[in-house]
Parts: sequence; C-alpha cells; structure tokens
Amino acid sequence: MLAVKNTGLISVEDYLKGELSSDIKHELIDGCIYAMAEASANHDRISLNILSELRVHLKKSPCEPFGSDMKLRVNANFFYPDGMVDCDFDNSTPDFTQTPTIIVEVLSKSTRKRDTTLKLLSYINIPSLKEYVLIEQDIVDIQVFRRSAGWIPKHYFLGDDCTFESIGLTLSVEDIYDRVQNDDMVEFRNNKA
Repeated sequence: MLAVKNTGLISVEDYLKGELSSDIKHELIDGCIYAMAEASANHDRISLNILSELRVHLKKSPCEPFGSDMKLRVNANFFYPDGMVDCDFDNSTPDFTQTPTIIVEVLSKSTRKRDTTLKLLSYINIPSLKEYVLIEQDIVDIQVFRRSAGWIPKHYFLGDDCTFESIGLTLSVEDIYDRVQNDDMVEFRNNKA
C-alpha cells in the first residue's frame, strides 16, 4: 500500500466521489488516502480459491461473498478487504458494506503490518463481524480470529481443516493454497508425489 501525496484531509464524500472515477483503488484511513498495491500471483490464487468456495457454499443463502472491489466502511475509514461475507447487505449503499460477518485478508510484505494492527483493531470492533481471517502467501499459515474465542487467533497449517464457523464452511488448508508456489507448498507437493 502506497501513500498518496495529500495536502490535507479528505472528506468521506470527496473520497467516495473520487473512487468512482479512479483507475486504481484507494483506502481512506483517518482522512488520508492510500493507493492499493497490485497483487502477486500467489495472492490472487489464494483470494480466488477462498472466494470460489464461498460463492458455491453460500449460493442459496442470504449471506453474500464479496471480493477486493467492494469497500468496507468502518466509521469514517474505508478499506478493500481481499474477501468478505455479508449476511445483511444494505442495497441503499451499493458501493460499500458496513456489516460483514467474516473478513479475509491475504498478507504480503507491504500489507502485513497494517492488516495485523490497524485493520485488526478496526475490524474486531464491527458489531456484525464474527471472524477475521489472515492468510500468509509466502508460507502456509492461516490465522482465524473469532469473536467467540475472544479474538485470540487459532493457526491452521498443511494437513489441517480450517472451519469458518460464522458461515458453516470447512476447507482444507491444502485447498486454500491450491496452485500457490511457495516453499511450503512445493515441498508438500513433492512429498505427496
């Protein structure tokens, strides 16, 4: 995530208007806008693996999955999570949601600090949120923070099944990392062969 040169704080209204015509996505944090960095192949693989499973699982449900083009509003801040599920989407604000049930972020070197600090603290204060999922792309490690567990993370690794309790979906860690090219997955696939 790269900071955009800003001569002053931007209002929510100006931010939303600007996003409609922008070629790149920006997050709004404490009145400052930040350009979103482009994702790597592994980042996209993980995001698509999760989103495709969410879409199939929730097909006839009131809960709806969204990818990284849907904004999340938390007070006066706006974020673009890699994935989320909303079970109470408000169609009167079609450009963003405020009521996610689960949020997924794929970690990278450029986003790790913000995803594990600022976003974690912002997200866990959303009344509707039940789970926050952090997925490493350079190693195999998934952390699931659950409201029901006091937001203490539980880690999942290769050989584990990861359950998203808030939506009743269980996926193998191997499926979440399908096609991902990192040292852990290369070694895992070689050992399976």
